[in-house]
Amino acid sequence: RARARGALVGPGFVSSHSHLFTSGSRGLGMDQTLYGWIEAMTRYTEAADTEDIYWMTRHGAQDFLRNGITTAFDFTDSGLPFDRESDGVARYTTSVPDTEFQHAQLRAKVDAGLRHVHSVMLAQGDVDTDAALAQLDDVVALAASADPDLHLGLAISGTVQWADSPDAATLEVAAMRRHGLLNQPHFLENPNEVELQRSKFAWYVDAGALGPDLVFGHFIQTTDEILQAAAAAGCGMSWQPMSNGRLASGVASIPRIRELGMRVGMGLDDQSCTDVSDPWNNMRTALALLRATYNDPAAMPVRDVLALHTRGSAEVLGLDDHVGTLQVGRYADFLVVDPRDPDTGPVWDAYGTYVLACSLRNLQSVWVGGRQVADGATLCDPQATEVVDQVHERMARLRAEVDGA
Repeated sequence: RARARGALVGPGFVSSHSHLFTSGSRGLGMDQTLYGWIEAMTRYTEAADTEDIYWMTRHGAQDFLRNGITTAFDFTDSGLPFDRESDGVARYTTSVPDTEFQHAQLRAKVDAGLRHVHSVMLAQGDVDTDAALAQLDDVVALAASADPDLHLGLAISGTVQWADSPDAATLEVAAMRRHGLLNQPHFLENPNEVELQRSKFAWYVDAGALGPDLVFGHFIQTTDEILQAAAAAGCGMSWQPMSNGRLASGVASIPRIRELGMRVGMGLDDQSCTDVSDPWNNMRTALALLRATYNDPAAMPVRDVLALHTRGSAEVLGLDDHVGTLQVGRYADFLVVDPRDPDTGPVWDAYGTYVLACSLRNLQSVWVGGRQVADGATLCDPQATEVVDQVHERMARLRAEVDGA
């Protein structure tokens, strides 16, 4: 039974954009923009095997749960090397991902008890379409037996941002239609080679990708023409304010995006670029970035930013019938937050206290499906300590292998 007398109770946070496998790679690429940071933070994970990636992902999943994030859209590691040509041009190595490697990350999320959408990268480069879709068929088949209360769906991690040909968009659309999948591409994130990135928006338009099942991740370096086209088609977007600040990517045009009627969710992004998986920090960073950029507190009201990180994220992922709010018919995923421990003073307004004055230190307990998963700073999973030990041991081994130390 939850002890909530005098505390504030809110829905579990929903991260609409996450990379759980990066949980053991924090603090790397400290002073890099996007592609330099990717190169730095994947230095060791590129050498990971299937068991390594399982424990890395489970570490990320339990970290989310401990911090009040009860549902996440998770971009799985493809296992494909990342080739940075410059700060504005990069690509993944031509290859078909290993299905078991991807599935290990689904198993990790289920074992940790995290509700999730499991997103996979398709084959990259000049790979036969039939081979690429056959590999996706295998991913879908393996996922079919996962616990449906935790595994809330599959999705595609779109890669047009890194592609050399419009064929990438065509393949993504074929995959979406083949299995009825959501597609969330990282798009218009990088502040370098902006015109090159913008030119690829036409690839999605020409492929027939635009629609409610296309959710743009980041969507920073836009034009009003691009925003209007995406909004008119019913696309959504996921906003990662803390990550965008850390990597100097820029500030998304959230007031305009919302004015146009696009669905907007918020994500914690990589644990290796948000570094602390703290939804309160993410919300306050969102407020600060927009209010400072527009010189207007109305650019992002306090109540709205909380809604975006809960109900809004659920809506953009098509999960709002299950998570994101506390009401009859939804999963009982909730947080008990005590503004008295440590004390934050009188509660003049519950929303103001919850968003502006509280933080992880006030998070007293986390509940998923009415079952407690965290008590203060302590996870209830009896394997939580083993997960930590496994990640530290495996990352140390990978570092020795890569660096020759």
